[in-house]
Amino acid sequence: MNNKALLLEMFTLQQKLNDGTNGEGWEKGYTNQNRIINWKRCIYMESAELIDSFNWKHWKDIHIDPNWDNVTIELVDIWHFVMSLGLEEYKNDNLGDIETLVSYVMDTKYFNEFCGESVVPENEDALNIVSTIEYLMKHSIENQKFETIVDDFLVVALQCGLNINTLYKFYIGKNILNKFRQDNGYKEGSYKKMWNGIEDNVVMTELLEQKSLDADSLYLALDQAYKVL
Repeated sequence: MNNKALLLEMFTLQQKLNDGTNGEGWEKGYTNQNRIINWKRCIYMESAELIDSFNWKHWKDIHIDPNWDNVTIELVDIWHFVMSLGLEEYKNDNLGDIETLVSYVMDTKYFNEFCGESVVPENEDALNIVSTIEYLMKHSIENQKFETIVDDFLVVALQCGLNINTLYKFYIGKNILNKFRQDNGYKEGSYKKMWNGIEDNVVMTELLEQKSLDADSLYLALDQAYKVL
């Protein structure tokens, strides 16, 4: 698929996931259970979790490398919320449909670079990346528009070695995992996030790395693994 098709599929899947999780009409700021939705707070809090993937503490584990696998997962989580913010703003401001939103993302300052080859980040630059993440957090808490947030996200993703293909691969994986969680009691609190001592995110990542799975096959593989817990 071309880059536009990758974005269009991700935004379409995110709309479907939000409709299924929060109920149709969630763009008005409430779930069907009357819970307030604040995507910018989600971005802020997930960004804090992303920072914890880096050895930012000056008093502890100063020689430990960043957990790059977890960095990818956290960035994909943030991307879920960035897309949700865009879908919400474009719907409420009558700015167009999903294709219009995708076209905007493709026109952003860093998107062309994001479609190039991924570059493995240098560990010594890790604290510089943390500073960039804090800009994303700052703009989220300052209630900046989607346009600013998506630019910030792409800069962080580029610094962390992601490109459009990596983001798409792991977004599809996490999207399916999120659907699987909802189907198995995540909202009600009955879902088991640890699978024989391993977090489900890690299981999903390992399945993606071991096999070339489409969305349906990944869901089935997760289901089979979960049933034997």
